[in-house]
Amino acid sequence: VQLQASGGGLVQTGGSLRLSCAASGRTNTNNGMGWFRQAPGKEREFVATIDWNGGRPSYADSVKGRFTISRDRAKNTVYLQVNSLKAEDTAVYSCAVSRYAVGSSQAASYVSWGQGTQVTVSS
Repeated sequence: VQLQASGGGLVQTGGSLRLSCAASGRTNTNNGMGWFRQAPGKEREFVATIDWNGGRPSYADSVKGRFTISRDRAKNTVYLQVNSLKAEDTAVYSCAVSRYAVGSSQAASYVSWGQGTQVTVSS
């Protein structure tokens, strides 16, 4: 499976973006998907995850209420709507495919990773 994230960019504090992650190749829509991010000098951290059928979206506390994960199985694409952006949201955002049908906040649960898209929030 190849994953291609897009939709990042430079926005001001309080702005919004819609990130997309398109899967191609030997795709399996029966797997959970997740978004993670990594800021310069920091460890990769969990952002959001969703089950194979679009159920049970789950978020990191730091983004809860501001970010929304969704997926379109027909398009093999998962989305991350990011609103009310803060400077601390600046990072490279990557999507990943879980080895399970359900989503997970644990990076070890994921078997395929995309290269990521840069989100930069200016104050």
